[in-house]
Amino acid sequence: SNSHVGDINGTPKCEAKSPKASTVSFHNIHYKVTQSRGCLCIKRKSTSKDILIDLNGVMKPGLNAIMGATGSGKSSFLDVLAARKDPAGLTGEVLIDGAPQPPNFKCLSGYVVQDDVVMGTLTVRENFRFSAALRLPSSISNKEKEDRINRLIEELGLTKVADSRVGTQLIRGISGGERKRTNIGMELIINPTVLFLDEPTTGLDASTANSVLLLLKRMSSHGRTIILSIHQPRYSIYRLFDSLTLLVNGKQVYHGPAQSTLDYFSNIGYTCEPHNNPADFFLDVINGDSTSVSSNQIQKGDDLDPDKIASVRESIEGRLVQEYRGSQFYRDTKSQLEQIVAGKHGKTRSRTITYNTSFSTQFKWVLRRTFKNLILNPQTSFAQIGVTLFLALIVGAIFFDAKNDQSGIQNRMGALFFITTNQCFITHNHEYISGYYRVSVYFLCKILSDILTLRTLPAIVFSCVAYFMIGFKPTVGAFFLFMLTVALVAYTATAMTMAISADQSVVAIANIFMTIAFVFMMIFSGLLVNLPSIPSWLAWLKYLSIPRYGLTALEINEFVGLKFCSDELLNSTLPSGLMCTGENLLTNQGVDYSTWGLWQNHVAMGVMTIILLVIAYLKLRYIKKFT
Repeated sequence: SNSHVGDINGTPKCEAKSPKASTVSFHNIHYKVTQSRGCLCIKRKSTSKDILIDLNGVMKPGLNAIMGATGSGKSSFLDVLAARKDPAGLTGEVLIDGAPQPPNFKCLSGYVVQDDVVMGTLTVRENFRFSAALRLPSSISNKEKEDRINRLIEELGLTKVADSRVGTQLIRGISGGERKRTNIGMELIINPTVLFLDEPTTGLDASTANSVLLLLKRMSSHGRTIILSIHQPRYSIYRLFDSLTLLVNGKQVYHGPAQSTLDYFSNIGYTCEPHNNPADFFLDVINGDSTSVSSNQIQKGDDLDPDKIASVRESIEGRLVQEYRGSQFYRDTKSQLEQIVAGKHGKTRSRTITYNTSFSTQFKWVLRRTFKNLILNPQTSFAQIGVTLFLALIVGAIFFDAKNDQSGIQNRMGALFFITTNQCFITHNHEYISGYYRVSVYFLCKILSDILTLRTLPAIVFSCVAYFMIGFKPTVGAFFLFMLTVALVAYTATAMTMAISADQSVVAIANIFMTIAFVFMMIFSGLLVNLPSIPSWLAWLKYLSIPRYGLTALEINEFVGLKFCSDELLNSTLPSGLMCTGENLLTNQGVDYSTWGLWQNHVAMGVMTIILLVIAYLKLRYIKKFT
């Protein structure tokens, strides 16, 4: 099995051997979350909500299922067992073979989430190599890793598609069942004794779901403890379960052998009709459906008003909980738990996560995979360059060949404003973070790929096309300064999106926050409002505007030295409101166009980028720690 040993410094390691039987027991698990009510401008009231209530049980080697209606707490319970829930609000204890979960439990166990962790642009074999390189210790040779990958491919029935790309929305790939098996294989690469799966049949048709569960059943029969949450499986899947835990609003209404569940419910007055799917029957009982409960419990649903239906459901829920706590299954479970606690060894340990591979190894593999994905994924490479080129041509055509007259001033200002704001609004990004490697590795690779690659190359392409079409200042120094400024605006805006979205799990909410922030900054950019005219109590907000720094630097770079009137008019008294030199325009806008005035904008954007990246890293490192 994956034995828990330590190196000479006491750092936990994972050594992969053949899996042994592991027993997971959970004792008095109670989990609640704190919810806040009210808006930002009104004092909030905090209330706590119980998600899991007094859960006790034992899950032995085999296929252990957690079932319940939507919102019953299945996924939360699975996360608690897998040590993936924030300890805040969590009481009780989870033991592995009678001992507290080791600090490196994520190394010893596997967890298959509903969302894919595979990279669609890579092949099945390449995804397995990535997992093996990061999760297996360096003491295992490359040949041993490759042998393990080949055996895993054969065991999962992926031989025919081993060298096929997994697939993305734009790249044709393997089937849904093969993709799910690949996700499972990413976890099996470490040969875990305990494997957790969150809704493994989601998105699969009935036949494919059945084949995936048959695979899991086959693996569980070889001494592996598999724990999965599932909503409403068909009968052919249900009959594969060895043990079943039924949850209703976070409470246990059954925990015991799966094949004894129907007899148990029949004994307490709920009989499943012939040819009815047991999983459907259990959910019907929980929801108070009249077709599956005894006639003296509830009348036909059409005869009841909503309040009465809710009341009946609550009474059924209470009865189910009480019946279970008075059952022989509950007494047997408590007896087993008492024996486990009596023989408990070891003290509760911290949840500090350790890794089998060094920072440099993780960085090398993650960076290699990231750039390979950029090259192979047309959505992030060719598409982005194509969009950038298209926008550059549009901007160049609209402001084509700006003249050195009064209209040229407006055209140049409009073009510079559009270019600056465009660099802000194309930086929205959001990505799932895998738990395979350090947050610092992910973050550094994200900076190198997102900021230095996906922002630098488009900035170069955009500058080379739009700059000369618009007819900006035809000097080498001005062109490269323009390109540098455009890139810096993109860097700073990207850093802000990372800082905002780092702790947001919902993409739509993150996008709303980012849009509001950038619209606000656009107002204080210096074009829509004359900044010197803003009241002093609001003027300080301009220092938070990324577009202001970019637009100011671009204006200084472009307008200093330009003349928009004839020499005769320059030497005469100018009509009111007429700007004949770029310096006149910049002075009117309150812009310091000295050398330091130019470079202080670049320094400001650089400092903002660093601060925002630090904020993003701290959010990822501490706020997202247990998600």
